[in-house]
Amino acid sequence: MDNKVVLIGCGNVGMSYAYALLNQRTYVNELALIDLDERRVEGEVMDLNHCLAFSPSKINIKKGEYSDCKDAKLVVIAAGANQKVGETRMDLIAKNSKIFKEIIDKVMATGFDGIFLVATNPLDVMTYLTYKYSNLPANRVIGSGTILDTARLRYLIAEKINVSPKNVHAYVIGEHGDSEFVPWTNANIGLQNIKTYLREEELKEICDEVKTAAYKIIERKGATYYGIGMCLVKITNSILGDENNIITVSTYDKLNDVYVGLPSVINKNGIANRIYLNLNEEETNQLQHSIDVIKEAIKSLDE
Repeated sequence: MDNKVVLIGCGNVGMSYAYALLNQRTYVNELALIDLDERRVEGEVMDLNHCLAFSPSKINIKKGEYSDCKDAKLVVIAAGANQKVGETRMDLIAKNSKIFKEIIDKVMATGFDGIFLVATNPLDVMTYLTYKYSNLPANRVIGSGTILDTARLRYLIAEKINVSPKNVHAYVIGEHGDSEFVPWTNANIGLQNIKTYLREEELKEICDEVKTAAYKIIERKGATYYGIGMCLVKITNSILGDENNIITVSTYDKLNDVYVGLPSVINKNGIANRIYLNLNEEETNQLQHSIDVIKEAIKSLDE
């Protein structure tokens, strides 16, 4: 089977993902675009195909239909209402839950048996709904989780102490939202704990900047999309290339019946397994609080 990807939702996030695929070496060899605005999709397909002369990978890019999902290895969902200035990600829950029910029903009606990758906010709730609506095994439903928050964290730390972000080993975990946090006991530069390099006040400043980054970007340019586009390519390549990368994605927590951002091994099967961090008491309470926030959001849908 070809490494076919279907992208549902061709707004800023979806097209940033598609464009990032073109600019990196990728295992994707077919990309089908689906959006309610079919005329826009036609234009996007033309524009992307015109880049292929300079792309490091050859990808067959086309305007898609839901029937394309039947033999797709990966369906990426970036559809839904955008977060506006002054809104939290949770404010989108009622709008996007309805949109997702319709999308998932259409995808599953084709006989789709691949992996879902969700990028729509509120991320953890939408990933949970995808899992429930699709009835696929939990390992084959993945949310982008806190991958972008983690990327922001590593960038800020790297800038602060003048090292490459690739040598910063730290995670943001929990909800992709206001209750997310950094377990600093598990944060290292090389093999040394980060507290060797930074004071408690500096760690708090960095954590606060990570949590407010999206709001600041939205205030200035209306939306965030380049960062998540790159992050989705990282997850895509890890799946299609069977790379076993450890990524902070939104993964199913059976004990609490929620999806939540935690470091997980990603390969051709989706989520192969979770990496269990040794959290101290304060961090354990923070994670439980974040899980409870997500659970309450899901409960609000039932009400």
